[in-house]
Amino acid sequence: MKLEELVEQFARQVQAETEAGWLGDAKAANRHVDQYLAVFDKLRARGDTGRDALADLFRHPRMDVRVAAAAFLLRHRTEEAKAVLEEAAKGTGMVPFEAQQALKRWEDGTWALDPE
Repeated sequence: MKLEELVEQFARQVQAETEAGWLGDAKAANRHVDQYLAVFDKLRARGDTGRDALADLFRHPRMDVRVAAAAFLLRHRTEEAKAVLEEAAKGTGMVPFEAQQALKRWEDGTWALDPE
């Protein structure tokens, strides 16, 4: 599968997880989380090329997609990812809360979405 297709699939699964969460369908939300985690594993298997491809989502129109990509790329693209998360964290609601939590985990050293 091409990198662009994997990145698009990651974005679609993040969006679907968010929408399932809004509907209160935890089972469907968890299924979408599993799917975007699997996509990230495929991107990560391609090394920094896969990670760099995911960074294209930092400019995605949906905040949930930007935040998810940034949360996964904190180690690889630290400054850019932090900027995305800090901007999102200024808001209110679930996605800004997720951005705040990713930043908190990064700062306290417990972040582990893409260990070396």
